[in-house]
Amino acid sequence: MSELDALRVREEVLQAMYWMRSEGLGETPSAAELARFLAVPAATLGPYLERFVDEGYLERAGEDFGLTELGIESGKRTFAEEFADLTRPGHGECDADCWCHDSPEEAARCLEERVQHAH
Repeated sequence: MSELDALRVREEVLQAMYWMRSEGLGETPSAAELARFLAVPAATLGPYLERFVDEGYLERAGEDFGLTELGIESGKRTFAEEFADLTRPGHGECDADCWCHDSPEEAARCLEERVQHAH
């Protein structure tokens, strides 16, 4: 297993496990469940999972695997990077720090201003 392959697989596994955990689909998936989710043979994925346990990203939960704190942070970061284009505000949209979140009146004024600027 090359270092580049290990890095790529680690990002995919941690991202998938972070998403599964966040969506309530499971805290400790098995190697077979992860393999099905990632569409790779379980025999191929197994050695990578063991390596990620050794590196501190995963921990064993019987026959299953769970994210460590390091794994959660890494999975969260790669998930955010992967989907950044889908989660950031579009042109003309406000973000979470916009003044319009101060009150319903400010939200209405912000929306009105954005609509006027669009025309």
